[in-house]
Amino acid sequence: MDYLSDNSDLYPEAGASYITSSIFHPLADVYDSIKAWTCKLGRVEKLYAFTYQPQSPEKEIKGWDLYDAKREWERLGISEKDSDKGWRISKVNTDYRFSPTYPALLAVPSAISDNTLNYAGRYRSRTRLPVLTYLHPVNNCSITRSSQPLVGVRGNRSIQDEKLLLAIFSTSHSTPPQFSSSSRPRSRQSPQSSSSGSPTRDIPSDLPDPEALEDQMISRASSEDGPKVYGAQQHNLIVDARPTVNALAMQAVGLGSENMDNYRFATKAYLGIDNIHVMRDSLNKVIDALRDSDVTSIPPNREALAKSGWLKHIANVLDGASLIARQVALQHSHVLIHCSDGWDRTSQLSALSQLCLDPYYRTLEGFIVLVEKDWLSFGHMFNHRSGFLSSEKWFAIENERVGGNDNHTQRTSLGTSSSGAGHALENAFLSAKGFFNKDNNSRESFVESDGELQPYDQSPSSNLSKKPANTSKTSNKDSSTSEKTPHPPTKVKETSPIFHQFLDATYQLQHQHPHRFEFNERFLRRLLYHLYSCQYGTFLYNNERERVENHVRERTRSVWDYFLSRREMFINPEWDGGDVDDNVRGKERLVLPRDGECRWWSEVFGRADAEMNPKSSATVLSGSQTGTHARNGDGRKAAEHAQGVPSSVLTGVETADQAMGAVPPVKSTTGPLGGFFSNVNGKPDDGKGGMGAQLTAGIKGLGIGNGGAKGPDRRAKSPGRLEREMEVEMQ
Repeated sequence: MDYLSDNSDLYPEAGASYITSSIFHPLADVYDSIKAWTCKLGRVEKLYAFTYQPQSPEKEIKGWDLYDAKREWERLGISEKDSDKGWRISKVNTDYRFSPTYPALLAVPSAISDNTLNYAGRYRSRTRLPVLTYLHPVNNCSITRSSQPLVGVRGNRSIQDEKLLLAIFSTSHSTPPQFSSSSRPRSRQSPQSSSSGSPTRDIPSDLPDPEALEDQMISRASSEDGPKVYGAQQHNLIVDARPTVNALAMQAVGLGSENMDNYRFATKAYLGIDNIHVMRDSLNKVIDALRDSDVTSIPPNREALAKSGWLKHIANVLDGASLIARQVALQHSHVLIHCSDGWDRTSQLSALSQLCLDPYYRTLEGFIVLVEKDWLSFGHMFNHRSGFLSSEKWFAIENERVGGNDNHTQRTSLGTSSSGAGHALENAFLSAKGFFNKDNNSRESFVESDGELQPYDQSPSSNLSKKPANTSKTSNKDSSTSEKTPHPPTKVKETSPIFHQFLDATYQLQHQHPHRFEFNERFLRRLLYHLYSCQYGTFLYNNERERVENHVRERTRSVWDYFLSRREMFINPEWDGGDVDDNVRGKERLVLPRDGECRWWSEVFGRADAEMNPKSSATVLSGSQTGTHARNGDGRKAAEHAQGVPSSVLTGVETADQAMGAVPPVKSTTGPLGGFFSNVNGKPDDGKGGMGAQLTAGIKGLGIGNGGAKGPDRRAKSPGRLEREMEVEMQ
């Protein structure tokens, strides 16, 4: 992390030698102290943030006041008194009873009442219904976000949810169409287009080929009356960030993805972005690839780095964000984003697409507002994903593993190497890996685990009845009791570098467009460091409600105090000042990631750029390819060959009338998963056989495993493997 570069003085040679010495008692004291302050806290309130006292000038900064939801909505043109843009601010969640993991204020269509919201919320996982997160200032098209619908094996539907989405997708029309559960949608023409021959917006000349293919695929799937001119029609989009098979697996446990027969006014796109467990495993492999270079003079193993898939995942997230940004800015369309619960991949895609669309979010203050809005207020589970409350068993296992005691027989074996600072660096990386180690044997658990299957397939009444009590009026007695109740330790399978990936993707955009960002690379690196430092209260707890209940604003300092009091250290001297002119190249409002140019964020791993991004290679995405494609300068093809990076993150497109790519057929209504399995062998499923066998048959019907899906893993999946994927795909 950042401490490996900015804070190398924390690991002097003498200190490292002392730690690895054979003096038992001092080591035992150090060991017990570290364990007590990392694994035996029992409560978040014992973390450093609750005792940290800043010095001037940081002490005078009021970082908690930088983000105000009402002020940000007003910046986007939405206020409580003005609904001209088709949106209003609902207070249905001001006490957090309606949706405990959502913010207090929700921007929703003016045509939708709070009563409709109450019913629509019951159809979405954890009541995370579609609400606004961004409104484009030029064309009034929106980005909304939600969780997955509770479709289930019975093919459940919600008229209120369908009405809500229709209203969202109609907010840029002067007169919204009347809702009908069976009617065909109205024209998809945008306000900027007309049938009288008005000029249409062309594709930018430098738009990468895969992006043009994505747009063409969506346009073809959305077309009803033959080919139309590019850019002339709205293609309102529902983006399901999950691989198709993962979305299908969730349907077997009462969740799933929208049945487009009920959303005929939209197109659905599936993205092949993997879940938290795949991302955690990928970072593990990166750290393993860097491990040997800490203690030897050999450079990082670039082949192992390529095989980690880390850059592939970053490229996929960027590709998905680019797709969303293009739909809003170029196609003048509305986009709804969701994954499973809507707080991991959804946060990544939502925030990155807004970073591409709005120059305000590319300023220092604007980026802070973006993090506060789309990550903190919308309930990314920072406590769980970052592993702030570690397991004691986890600590012991990691300590013995780092010390080289594979048999775990000597607690005090902290290593015998005398390499001093080199050994300290190795320990630092291995300790960092502990945050994401999937092999931990701890069996401790906690409530609301996204890695455990929950009884989602329940009636609306039971779903509503399980809402928590009024949390905004909790008595002092109850608050005091909750503070004294120990929090269960974080299970390793709940940790994942989701926010790390967002910062890495931001770094990619910043590196590709160095004049368009006010903040520099060091700002991102220090922000990642303070995510884990627990020095500030900003990233503690999992959602806005928990921070309000635990009085985080009053009891801790904001991480933004640190950055704003040292502002000059984090400003990009090459910034163009944020001037926007869509008629001048390089000044456009919209910035897009350049295809095939993902590179290693070497600074965050404490490496020189030349070590991880050698200039000898024609592609920075691979870092080790010198084959035919690299010699010819075809960086993307070399990268695809090296890492199995798909040409597009888009794996399937579906409408009510047709489907393209890896999209499950759902036309029959018999069998445990509707018609998915009825099309496999020509007859309905009789309900017999294990779920794994049924999923295997269904996946064969999709063509996944024989070239029907993109990505490096084309193996046919065994029933056992499918069951495991189903069990973990909850985020």
